[in-house]
Amino acid sequence: MKIAVLANGAWDYEWGIQALEDVNFLICADGGANNAALSLRMPDQVIGDLDSISPENLSRCEDSGCVIERYPCEKDETDLELALLRAEEKAGLLGEQDIWLYGATGKRIDHFLGNVALMLAYARKGYRLRVIDPEQELWIVQGREEVKGAPGQEISLIALSEKAVVTTEGLYYPLHKGVLLQERPRGISNVFKGEKAVVEVHEGWVMVVLPRGRA
Repeated sequence: MKIAVLANGAWDYEWGIQALEDVNFLICADGGANNAALSLRMPDQVIGDLDSISPENLSRCEDSGCVIERYPCEKDETDLELALLRAEEKAGLLGEQDIWLYGATGKRIDHFLGNVALMLAYARKGYRLRVIDPEQELWIVQGREEVKGAPGQEISLIALSEKAVVTTEGLYYPLHKGVLLQERPRGISNVFKGEKAVVEVHEGWVMVVLPRGRA
């Protein structure tokens, strides 16, 4: 089951129509519901202080039977944090590890950096937040993972911990228990030699950034 959260970041509604097509359960963080409406998809749940969703789309969500959770504006959590908590509950019940996160890039750099922090927080809990927009996909590798790509396609490995120890296979610049440091972007712009690569993280936390073509 594909569980997704849609935030209020930059959104390409035409791309979003296809991106949300195979989502089984969609949770929108406040104004993310506006993005969903633009892509002709009503959410299953909307959560937040509801200061960004338009009155028209709020009414449409209510009419569609969507679950609405309203919180005060003055709160410790962001709307996205609240939405991810609900997604985590759903994923836990269904035994899912992946939570797909859309609309979480662009617009405000402070929000994006906060979202990277959330990716790390969920990785530490055993979940994988897969952040996707029309240009790239981001996630944190846990252990050993095969990554699909295309010959010549770029891939970046970014250490989110002070130090990460990484082994790769199938990339132009190989690593064998190589050290990636948080303060040095050594892992940026590696290249696939074939259609797949293997990334194994022995120590620390590493985010994969994979450029992607439009669907």
